[in-house]
Formats: sequence, structure tokens, C-alpha cells
Amino acid sequence: MLQQISGSIAVAEAVALCRPEVVPCYPITPQTHIVEHISTLVKSGQLKNCTYENVESEFASMSLCIGASAAGSRTYTATASQGLLFMMEAVYNASGLSLPIVMTLGNRAIGAPINIWNDHSDAMSVRDAGWIQLFVESNQQALDVHIQAFKLAEALSLPVMVNMDGFILTHAITRVDMPTQEQVDQFLPPFVPRQKLDTEAPLSIGAMVGPDAFTEVRYLAHHKQKEALGIIEKQAEEFQAIFGRDSGGLIKSYNAEDADIVFVAMGSVVGTMQELVEELREEGHSVGILSVRSFRPFPANAINKALANTKHAIIFEKSFAVGMGGVLASEIHMATVANDLKISSVIGGLGGRTITKKSLGKIIECAMQGELDTEVFLDLEGTTVVRELKRQQEEQCSGPAAENILRDMGVVSASKTH
Repeated sequence: MLQQISGSIAVAEAVALCRPEVVPCYPITPQTHIVEHISTLVKSGQLKNCTYENVESEFASMSLCIGASAAGSRTYTATASQGLLFMMEAVYNASGLSLPIVMTLGNRAIGAPINIWNDHSDAMSVRDAGWIQLFVESNQQALDVHIQAFKLAEALSLPVMVNMDGFILTHAITRVDMPTQEQVDQFLPPFVPRQKLDTEAPLSIGAMVGPDAFTEVRYLAHHKQKEALGIIEKQAEEFQAIFGRDSGGLIKSYNAEDADIVFVAMGSVVGTMQELVEELREEGHSVGILSVRSFRPFPANAINKALANTKHAIIFEKSFAVGMGGVLASEIHMATVANDLKISSVIGGLGGRTITKKSLGKIIECAMQGELDTEVFLDLEGTTVVRELKRQQEEQCSGPAAENILRDMGVVSASKTH
């Protein structure tokens, strides 16, 4: 059924259709509306047989998820940014214990300086935590992928994190096609836990593992991630057969196979790129897009194949490893090391900065002229950076850089003059 609703409400409705049994939550912008709406569905009786728990922190939220999942309950939660960092120890524990928890991450920048707007730095901070990480481009895909996430988590007995861009998707009101309960039940079978705490059949979950077995246990976690590559593709095909939509999978090509220059990206920025690329292709330019939908497990073979004929890959990412550079660009390089492929890392949209077709168009223009550097910070105010570096060199007590930059840009009134 077609509905005009926000991304957060669409996700909450989709999660409810998956019949979760335990939903522990702690609110943090921009995911709050998701868990608020689920609480309304539970209270109204629309979501039955579900325990909704308001907990005192994000750490408590994931800890309760671990306990509920270990007891055999289908479990869901959501968080963002600093909240994810607060639950970090439990996030690692959830994957280490092989528990099929589903969590929405409303992607938001990590401070300091404090920033509530979108980028992917929170998702990148847990890229090695052992969770499956899926990224979505639109609210329809966010809805669809959450349904797939429960089936994927339970097929592998691994936690799944669905990443949707904060505000850009969570708060945007768009038209979505909401499936029926019958469709979801046809796709998602009842939860049968692979491991379960049961007084009738006692076992231990979370035993200490010493040097003699730790490598083997960790290897199995890696093996399950690799196993997920095939399952993600298969379940996307099953989803399309039932719901009639292409949603999910490992990657999505938008004319990438026959393009000389290809944007590689994750998340909602793909929509902006599509508009630009369609215009450029109408003008005769050989440009395409490759959307990475599964970041963990990383679909190296699929990416390598999709970029086999590409001359220049422009990796666009909303985060970076400080002191190193683009995270996604490094992984694309590893996946395509055997190819004769030029790779440029373009870092943009940090802290919610607007990504415009005009700015992306300039990147493509530089690439066409062979002038695009291997690392570019999109729309960086170079003069502001130079001014602050000079201040730090010349003044012993130059003050906090963030506040200096805000003052230089006229965002806040000056507390001192220079």
C-alpha cells in the first residue's frame, strides 16, 4: 500500500511487520522517531507479543538485546553516532556471541566538535566489529532492507546493522510502498534460534576462550561473513520475487559496466549522483555509478567485476580515517589491485554539508581532464584552513580550532579580535 511518510516511520512500520519480540531503546537524534513510533505500535496493540523497554543508556539497550536474543527472542534496536560509541563494548559482544540482532544506525557524525548531522563516521567506527553492515539509498530501500535484515541475521546467526542517512532519509517524507503482513510472513519465517538459553537444556553462552582456540573462533566469524555474500544476493532475489522490487543485494550498477569514469558510493548520495550522471550520459559522456549496498561483508569480487572496464573510479565517501584517508577507497583499491584502474578518493558531506550536483559535476570535469587528485576534500574552504594553521604557528595560545573557524566564518560572534 502506498503511503506518504517519513523514513523513520517507514522503518518502524517495517520492523513491526517482522514481529519483533523484544525492543529495548534509548533515544538519540536522528533515530528517535523510529523507536518512538514502535512504542506507539506496541501500546496501541498493533504490534502484539512485543516487550518494549525504555532503558537508561545505549549500553543498556544493546546489553538487553544480547540477553533477549540469547534467550531466543527476535530482537531489534536503533541508535546513532555517540550512542553507538557508548554501546561499543556490547556491540562487539553481540557479534562475538553470534546473536541475530537487527539494529538501525541513523548515520550521524561523531564529535568532537559536536555535530548532529549526517555522515558515515559512526558506521566506519564499527567496521571491524563483526556485524553485517548494509547501506540504503532511499526510504523505500530502507523499509525493504530491514525486512531482509531479519531473515539474514537469523539465517547466519549474526547481527545486522542497517545504515540509513540521518535526516536526509530518516526525516524525509516520501512515498513508499508498504507491504502487507502476509507478504512479510511469506518472506520471513518464524524465528528459530541457533542457540538459546534454556533451563531444560542448559548450556553456556560467552565462555572465556584462551589462546588455544581464539584464532579458530575468530576465523569462523570471518567465514560466516564470507558466507553472507551469497545469502545476501539470494535473499534479494527472493524478496524481489515476492514484493516485485529490486532492493538489497551486494552492489547496484547504474551504467557502471560500460563507463570510463564511475562514481562508487554508499547511501543517499547515490540519488544525487543519478541525476547528474543521467544528464552527462545524455551529453555523450561515459560516466556511471556503482552503489555499494553491503559494506560488511565487503563484496570485493563483485566490485572487481563491475569495475573491470572502468578507467577511473571516483570513490565518494562521507567519512575518512584521520591520518590515512578514505576508508572505502582503500578497500576498493584492495579489491581491484589487479586492474589497471585509477582511483581517486573524494571525501564530502562531512557533518551534513550539502552535496550538490554542481560540486559533483566539477569533480567529473576534473576527472575528464585528467586533473583529479588521488585525494580530494569536496568544497573544502582552503583559506579558512590556512588561516587557522597560520594562527596556530604564530600564537602560543591560539585557542580551540573549532571555535576559531566558526568565528572566522562568521557563524558565531567574535569573543576576541585579531
